[in-house]
Amino acid sequence: GFDTAKELVKRSLANLVILDKIDNPASIAELKALNPKVNVTFYPYDVTVPIAETKKLLKTIFDKLKTVDILINGAGILDDHSIERTIAINFTGLVNTTTAILDFWDKRNGGPGGVVCNIGSVTGFNSIYQVPVYSASKAAVVSFTSSLARLAPITGVTAYTINPGIIKTTLVHKFNSWLDVEPRVAELLLEHPTQTTLECAQNFVKAIEKNENGAIWKLDLGELIPIQWTK
Repeated sequence: GFDTAKELVKRSLANLVILDKIDNPASIAELKALNPKVNVTFYPYDVTVPIAETKKLLKTIFDKLKTVDILINGAGILDDHSIERTIAINFTGLVNTTTAILDFWDKRNGGPGGVVCNIGSVTGFNSIYQVPVYSASKAAVVSFTSSLARLAPITGVTAYTINPGIIKTTLVHKFNSWLDVEPRVAELLLEHPTQTTLECAQNFVKAIEKNENGAIWKLDLGELIPIQWTK
């Protein structure tokens, strides 16, 4: 996430708003220093809060900035011991945040439209079977986003998914399989070819710049690959 934010501020953005549970002033300062022309701001946010709270926070942001062009839903956990929490963060929170921003974007209410970029995973279409809850939560993200994209003529809001493959991050160093079906799941996963966070971040920003409604992007081994469903 941080490498992606660094790639984003290198572009000609007016504003970058970061919503996160963890306040990291050093990271925000680093982003500001990378490109002082971009106004980087931080708001504490937990994606599991009720929609009403999310709408309240978004109103504060919209009142300040007037326009928001794109929402990137990136919160996620990998822990198949925590079933409800996995679904709450990886899927329900993403749906709720998207639903909340439609209050401000939906063209049926006079809104300007917008773009939703949802972070899924390659497990959304090629599951890691030892973590079926995580994989299912990411499959749900892909399905939800595909529906959003098809609703664009009605709402004015376009959408696509970014689906990274295995990345060398703390997320995959140690995690729990469902019912402990494979205690060595993290170790086994890292035996596969991986990509760096920088490679993933650079392709992430390329996908944002392409801005293709309904796209299902696979970011794997340093490549940006469009996924096509076959019938």
